[in-house]
Amino acid sequence: MIRKMKPTDIDNIMTVWLTANLEAHPFIDSKYWYQNASAVRNAILQAEVYCFVDNLDQVNGFIGLQGSYIAGLFVTKHYRSQHIGTTLLNIAKEKHQVLTLNVYMKNQAAINFYCHNGFNITKHSDIEAEMTWSKIK
Repeated sequence: MIRKMKPTDIDNIMTVWLTANLEAHPFIDSKYWYQNASAVRNAILQAEVYCFVDNLDQVNGFIGLQGSYIAGLFVTKHYRSQHIGTTLLNIAKEKHQVLTLNVYMKNQAAINFYCHNGFNITKHSDIEAEMTWSKIK
């Protein structure tokens, strides 16, 4: 089930965020994620967040939006490849005409996922790509 974040979800969301980042970004020192966790927690509390929850109401994925910017999309390993990320993206697509996000160039799995879901690389450096989706083609 997908639902809006409740304030009581924040600890669970942070666990999903940290675990998924450590798994997806082995090319970044793990200290980076731990050092930024507090700032991310505060940003999540200010963002529009939709959560994928299991039958026990446990968060196993989420998408965080700051306006039309996707600040993060994460799904726990157990639930990946079950269209949950796509479902979360579709919620954002229903609410916005244009969506943007940034992704590390070394995270090819994420780039492929977003391309498969209609995003295009609009800018890039050696480190990061900006990707954009538009309802109007």
